[in-house]
Parts: sequence; C-alpha cells; structure tokens
Amino acid sequence: MMKRNLCAALAMVVACVWSVGVGAAEPTATTTLKGLNNPCGIAIQPETGVVFVSDSGAGKVVKLVDGKAVDVITDFPIDVYGKGPKYNIGPLGLAFIDQKTLVVGGGGLVDGEELLRIYEVGDEAIKADKMVNSFKLEATDEIKGEGNFYGVAVTKEAVFVTCNGDDTKGWVGKAAINGTKVGPFERSIATKEAVEVDAPVGVTISPANHLVVGQMGEISVPGDSLLTYYKTDTGEKLLSYETGLHDITALAYGPGETRQLYALDFAWNDVSKGGLFQIVRDQKDGKPAVRCIKLLSLMKPTAMAFGKDGELYVTVIGESEDGTTGELVRIDLEGKEEPKKEEPKKEEPKKEEPKKEEPKKEEPKKEEPKKEEPKKEEPKKEEPKQEEPKKEEPKQDEPKKEE
Repeated sequence: MMKRNLCAALAMVVACVWSVGVGAAEPTATTTLKGLNNPCGIAIQPETGVVFVSDSGAGKVVKLVDGKAVDVITDFPIDVYGKGPKYNIGPLGLAFIDQKTLVVGGGGLVDGEELLRIYEVGDEAIKADKMVNSFKLEATDEIKGEGNFYGVAVTKEAVFVTCNGDDTKGWVGKAAINGTKVGPFERSIATKEAVEVDAPVGVTISPANHLVVGQMGEISVPGDSLLTYYKTDTGEKLLSYETGLHDITALAYGPGETRQLYALDFAWNDVSKGGLFQIVRDQKDGKPAVRCIKLLSLMKPTAMAFGKDGELYVTVIGESEDGTTGELVRIDLEGKEEPKKEEPKKEEPKKEEPKKEEPKKEEPKKEEPKKEEPKKEEPKKEEPKQEEPKKEEPKQDEPKKEE
C-alpha cells in the first residue's frame, strides 16, 4: 500500500508541476521601485493585490502604492551576511496567511536568537517589535541554533521556512496553522541529510500541494543547485533533481492552467550568469530530469512572486555592493508574444478582396430592357380597335331591301 501511495505521489509530481518550455521570446522587464537596499522578499497581499517587499538592508518592510514605497513595518535589526561580498540584511522572506496576517522571516539577529515574526498589517506603519507572535529555533545540547529565515511558503495547514544556521542539517522549519493561531515553530526537514547539498533557500508550494525547495549549495561551487519535492504533511522526500543552476534563491509557479515553474539564480560566483529561468521536464540517460531555460538576465535576483495582474515581480540587489541599487522589477513573461496576436490583422485585407467583386454583382441593369418590351406590345393591342368600325358598314345596307 505504501508503495502504491508513493508511486501515485511521484506520478502527480511529474504530471502536474512541470510542463514544456513556453517557447516565447525574451520577456520584458520594467523597474517599478528604485533605491531599495538589498531587497530580499516579496509577498502579494490577498484580495488587494498590493505588492509587499522586504527592504532588507534598510531594516523595513514596504508596500508599493502609486509607484512609491510606503513603510509598513520599520526598525528591524540588521546583520551582515556573506564573506565577500558582504550584504546588510534585516527582514528576509515574506508570505501572507490571509489579508491581514503577514509572516516575516528575520535575518538581523544571531543564530538561535533569530525570529520568525507574525504581524497584523493595516494602513498605518508599525515598529518591528509590535508583532502579534514570534518564534525562535534555539540551540540545544545537540543542535545548533537557526537563523537567516530566507524563504517562506504558506499552505492552509502550515508555514514553511528555509533556515541557514546549522549547515550540517539544512533545516526547513514548520509552524502549524490552527484557525487564526500559528505555532509551534519546529525543525521539520533536514534537507542536507536528504540530498547531501547545503543551504535550502528558495521555497514554494506546488499545485499538487508538495513543498518544493531550491537547494542553493555552496556559493563557491558552480552548478550545484538542486530542486527537491517533499510531502507537506510528513516531510518525506519525493524527488530530487540536479538543475545546473548555481545558487537558487527563489521558486514560483506561474498562473493559469499550465502552472509553469520558474527559478531565480543569484549565481554568486559569477553574477553575469544569474537571472530568471524556467524549469521544464526532460530526460537524462532514460530517467526523468529537469532542464532550465534562461529567460532573462538579472543582476543578483533574490525573490519573486506573481501578482494579481499575472505579471511577475522580482527583487534584485543590482550591481552595487553598498546597498544603493536595489530594485523591484515587474516582468511581463508574455510581452514578446503580443506581435503574434497582431498577425491575424494582416489577413484582414484578404477578407476585403471579395468586397471588390460585389460591384460586379450589381449588373442588374440588364433588367431595364425587360421593362421596355411591354411598351412595344401596347401598340399591337390598339390596332384591332381601329378595325371595329369596319363591321358597322353592312348595317347601313339593310334599309335598301325595304324599297
């Protein structure tokens, strides 16, 4: 029975979560916010569609309103990440449980003291310490403390968080959702033990309700990132694939029936190779595999989410290492497909050609002689009327017989 259930789950993963490439030209990108400081998280507010961004190096969460950044939560603690280059980081991953409840993964405290924070957001900005709840993954005698809660993904039952504290385990944390309550927050999946590669970072939920984790790997080792699927209820590993990407920082499924899977590659060792990729089904040596198609080059991309409008929002750190070139970019994945929709317009002149033949059908002028024919017959009818008086002449001879 367990084998059948596992096979069914694997079949669902393969059938439902990837599709073939979009086959479109390079997408179009538009900058919607500039001047961000090492932005590292994006969440789309349910119902409103408002875009929330963790302006990590500035220690705050902002939202996009009329093309401007408006403060939502401020005064987060800030730490430094990396060995070279180094980045100031504060709030990291973002995700909504409902329209008002925002989950924020922290990165500004030391491992073991770091917080996963739950906020009720409204119209007015609040301070970072005004959360309604918060959780730590503290050190024990046998386990190191956790920190840098980079990726956050939410189902109806739980919040999943990628952690970067204990590199020997590579934990994904899990906090249960019970109605309006969240918690407890616990270590759930030791990804390093499951796949033998470091650093779970990007995370999302598949259409089949599986947890999908982008294992970043060593930043000094090119092409070692993995894509792995787990059951959300038990944490059991289902499938794991080599991607050929360098450092996956984010994963997201697109809207619509096809639900394409996309990944961001930071490419720490050579940022010129980073960008937006589509992950598609493939085969290698007769076995299921994945292939990554580069759609757009991006400079140090960190997070992404699909908006209410169906367009993709991506945060990038940019070229500068001082935190001054961060941006929120809106990407239209179908932007270069629009000319294809205009092609039928070229056929319209062909449809108009038969209209030129219509004047030829208006040759009913030949009916005019038909109306003249009866006019020629009318004089023929008048001729017998002239002969009738000839019949009256014999009547004048009858009186001669009376003599």
